[in-house]
Amino acid sequence: MNGRFRIPFSLADTKNKLLAAYMAEVEYRHKVFINTDEFNTHLEQIARFLTGNSNKFGLLFCGLCGNGKTTWMKAITTLVNTLHIVNPRTQKAYSINNINAKELAFKCRDYAKEWNETIREPILAIDDFGTDPKEILSYGNCLTPMTDLITYRYDEQFFTLFTTNLTFTQIKEKYGERIADRLLEMVLPIRFKGDSFRNPKQSEHGTTTT
Repeated sequence: MNGRFRIPFSLADTKNKLLAAYMAEVEYRHKVFINTDEFNTHLEQIARFLTGNSNKFGLLFCGLCGNGKTTWMKAITTLVNTLHIVNPRTQKAYSINNINAKELAFKCRDYAKEWNETIREPILAIDDFGTDPKEILSYGNCLTPMTDLITYRYDEQFFTLFTTNLTFTQIKEKYGERIADRLLEMVLPIRFKGDSFRNPKQSEHGTTTT
């Protein structure tokens, strides 16, 4: 049960903490937070997952560009890193390393020691999953970073957060049915259906410009 990280607070308390963390991320980008039905749906889904007993051990924020996926992942990252929740396995506080998928893939090629440490972290947040190359050549060897990472974290049940613009069909086409099937077993999908907040009439993360 290594990957079954949970936040040890009530649902209501966790929702309040997540809301505060999300609003702080919006404020950091000099935007104004505006509540929406979709945001409240996501807040409920995420809070229930983080406090419940799901057999999943990760979240996949999926949808088109610019509609708040990365903001949610950063909000969760900030919250967990400030709560100092103790990992019973290591007796150390959980922390989340937030890393871009493409950067992670090239770390596999160029920094083997850091790569091995990263994929073994109890919690890992991977932004822009799908932008990474499926294969990388290193001294004649063909490396498959994301395939290896998902396989390892699936086997160990390590808690993993992803953001992606890909659909599951596109994930299957890129990484193969085996990896897509394992990913589907690992994560709870949080689907974003709204338009990009980066258009001229809207700012990011469910907000409007001031």
